[in-house]
Amino acid sequence: MKEVSIIGIDLSKNSYQFHGAHADGSVAFRVKRSRGRVIPFLSSQSACTVAMEACGGAHYWGREIGKLGHEVRLIPPIYVKPYVKRQKNDAADAEAICEAASRPTMRFVAVKSEESQARAMQLGVRMLLVRQRTQTINALRGHLAEFGLVAPKGPAHVARLAWALEGEEGAALPALVREMGALLVERIAELDRKVAEFDRVLRAAAREDEEAARAMTVPGVGPITALALQALAPPLETFRKGRDFAAWLGLTPRQRTTAGKPRLGKISKMGQKDLRRLLVVGAMSVIQNAIRRGKTDDPWLARLLVKKPRKRKLVAVALANRMARVLWALAMKKETYRAPAVA
Repeated sequence: MKEVSIIGIDLSKNSYQFHGAHADGSVAFRVKRSRGRVIPFLSSQSACTVAMEACGGAHYWGREIGKLGHEVRLIPPIYVKPYVKRQKNDAADAEAICEAASRPTMRFVAVKSEESQARAMQLGVRMLLVRQRTQTINALRGHLAEFGLVAPKGPAHVARLAWALEGEEGAALPALVREMGALLVERIAELDRKVAEFDRVLRAAAREDEEAARAMTVPGVGPITALALQALAPPLETFRKGRDFAAWLGLTPRQRTTAGKPRLGKISKMGQKDLRRLLVVGAMSVIQNAIRRGKTDDPWLARLLVKKPRKRKLVAVALANRMARVLWALAMKKETYRAPAVA
């Protein structure tokens, strides 16, 4: 009797579809199991390759299944889609996962540890609070603008609206407007305190971590970006070179080349969008600081700013691409950042 070589699992909330295949690709079984019977079913199988899509809960199942002695492989869903045959159902998806995992050139996602997922959750909660603060500030500005109280954008100008509500301008407003405005101001202050507490904890964690401290030597990389690099990106050792890491982040142009004619478009925006956004925001801060000072110690950035004076976002993406390659090099060589020499 031939042994099962690979098992594809289509994950769900409560019902899981399994597709087992032999080494020659022939079907061994097609079964469906509930959530509570996943581990007992896989523990009864001989050690083999278990493949799943890299989706919600996949890393948890990857750790649990790995404890049973199986080799776990997570595949990006976009790489599984071409192998789905005609109808879209759980059985077809599990078979497609099994087929995709058997390809010798397939790319896989590393299973995250509990610590990495916990850090990613911490960063995600902070980002959620920041978004809620921005939404509340915009709501306050929009409502008060209808009554003639106007303030510039940004958290720094919320105090101006708070003072206006309490001063003579606010006294002329209806009582209900003052009450609702005070409620929003209080909510913004509460979110400010929570975000500040998150920042304090993250800064302390970044200082204690050797890899994060090394990453923070790069201009434009702060504690949040350094910790996000560890929590959200796969191990940098999996990339052959820094350009591959930048391409994974989506900081390289999308190619539409045919008949030997290269055509490059906008950045591909692949990979982890939060980490890419943090790198671009950090790059923009470096550019704004250079423009404010009127000079920069980086000759490469100085030439790019002269060449593209009105395209700061384009320069920021190019700088973020270089930052990603520098971060990869620092991780591989275990060194700190050294500023380039001025010609």
